[in-house]
Amino acid sequence: MIDIKVPTVGESISEVTLLKWVKNSGDYVERDEVIAELESEKATFEVNAEQAGVLKQSAQEGDTLKIGDILASIDETAAKPEKAAGSNGTPAKEEKAEPKKETAAAQTSQAPVTAVSNDIKATPVAAAIIADKKVDPKSVTPSGVNSKIVKSDVLAALSNPGKVTGGKPLFSREERREKMSQLRKTISRRLVEAKNTTAMLTTFNEVDMSRIMDIRKLHKDKFKESHGVNLGFMSFFAKACAIALQEWPAVNAYIDGDQLVYHDYADISVAVSTPRGLTVPVIRNVESLSMADIEKKVIELAGKARDNKLSMDELTGGTFTITNGGVFGSLMSTPIINLPQSAILGMHKIQERPMAINGQVVIKPMMYLALSYDHRIIDGRESVSFLVRVKDLLENPELLLFGKDPVKALLEL
Repeated sequence: MIDIKVPTVGESISEVTLLKWVKNSGDYVERDEVIAELESEKATFEVNAEQAGVLKQSAQEGDTLKIGDILASIDETAAKPEKAAGSNGTPAKEEKAEPKKETAAAQTSQAPVTAVSNDIKATPVAAAIIADKKVDPKSVTPSGVNSKIVKSDVLAALSNPGKVTGGKPLFSREERREKMSQLRKTISRRLVEAKNTTAMLTTFNEVDMSRIMDIRKLHKDKFKESHGVNLGFMSFFAKACAIALQEWPAVNAYIDGDQLVYHDYADISVAVSTPRGLTVPVIRNVESLSMADIEKKVIELAGKARDNKLSMDELTGGTFTITNGGVFGSLMSTPIINLPQSAILGMHKIQERPMAINGQVVIKPMMYLALSYDHRIIDGRESVSFLVRVKDLLENPELLLFGKDPVKALLEL
């Protein structure tokens, strides 16, 4: 019998949470096969079988385990089960795959519902009812796993128009308690630590997004064809910040005891919201990446974050953070610093607003920017100048090429 223990995952991590069992007790597992998923305060990781054999679980999903605790054991002396055989003991003959006749209900559940937006998470049956009855998905309170709309939610909305029920009886006053995950505990601790240990201040500005939106509209198809990814806003913001961080190094530094640590590179953390909580994976050396490289990295890290596949290396070591509350509709906010960094840039919703330009009122797509910074290391002049520089780079995207106006560069001004 071989014991599978909780592995060491980091110097500062002493306990983890058992997220789920991939294999059940009594299952025969092969060597190096994934048997469970664990969650530390920084990342989710898999545990593999050290030997082939029959698995015996020693913990339950949701348990908090110390590093070195026994997670499971494997009986490597157990015989491997034989493959399914026919009634006479000979291997069963493979049957030719024939197309199965589906029932109407099965066909309905598998048919794509084009009337429901891809942004709305709903079961196939719920989506079919929403499309058929022309129900506004926003009026339905989801009660399924990961905030998915289920059939009972839609029926409840139809039975009680204008009343939020979420599949529960009207005037319900039920409560429920859930154990905080390791990730949520870490988020809570770090946010409070940032508020209590830094002299945090926020400065605001706004940026005219017209040029960037025009560039995306003009080149998005060719960009997708050439690079295989969409041209999003994040590459513009990351590139602008990388240039501004080189010019205002204090924004790209942090305090270590009685020393200031400066960086000549821009490792930019990108806040990604997942069903389990906020994660902040890092894009390394943004100053050296192309726009396409940045977009590819954003997609890669966001996908890993959603699938809980981020490694420790991908979650640590950032020098500056960008967070985009605009995707959820936020018009303005004061983001909290991601320790040990000294600054964080908050992007927000693009909204058309009347702007006074040369004495004329013009409608422009505007975005508020917020820079929260640690006043112990970054002075007002540096923080405001950094944000103004980011604004200038975003409103004049040609400056992103090498940080200077092409004409001024030509004239050596």
